[in-house]
Amino acid sequence: MRPEKTNIVSDLSEKLKRSPFVLVTDYQRMKVSDFGELRNRLAPAGAEVHVVKNNFLKRAMTDSGFPDVGDKLVGQTAVVTGEKDMAPVAKIFKMFAAEFKVAALKLGFVDRTVLSTAELETLADLPPREVLEAQLLGLLSSSATRFVRLLNEPGSALARLLKAKSEKEGASAQAAT
Repeated sequence: MRPEKTNIVSDLSEKLKRSPFVLVTDYQRMKVSDFGELRNRLAPAGAEVHVVKNNFLKRAMTDSGFPDVGDKLVGQTAVVTGEKDMAPVAKIFKMFAAEFKVAALKLGFVDRTVLSTAELETLADLPPREVLEAQLLGLLSSSATRFVRLLNEPGSALARLLKAKSEKEGASAQAAT
């Protein structure tokens, strides 16, 4: 392999190693302006899209320890890598594909585990990570609050009973005087 091609493969391999996820998409029938729009939408989510030759991608994936998916790397291929969470990127892709009728996802990887197109669609439908964390925290805190209330109830009931008894005795003492 020529040195410039070796450099391309090694650069791509480094991007694949650094990214917590990799999405592989078919960009056939995309105009340059559409591709620019996709790049602009992915940038705030911390993701980049790169057009690559399938042979380069296969070699880079092999060098980076990804499973062999060479049979799915056909046609015009672009790779999306990022440094943040994958769910927002998958959501951007889903909305972009619906809006422009192009850029279908072929497959994805999370921590070098292959995800099918259906699994990527499910990821795209998830709420953002912050919302999921807040929901989990709310669920955990509501259970803890109910548990604390349950533990405090016998003591509270006893305190209310003693207060009512002392008020009744106080009222009967005032009536006697």
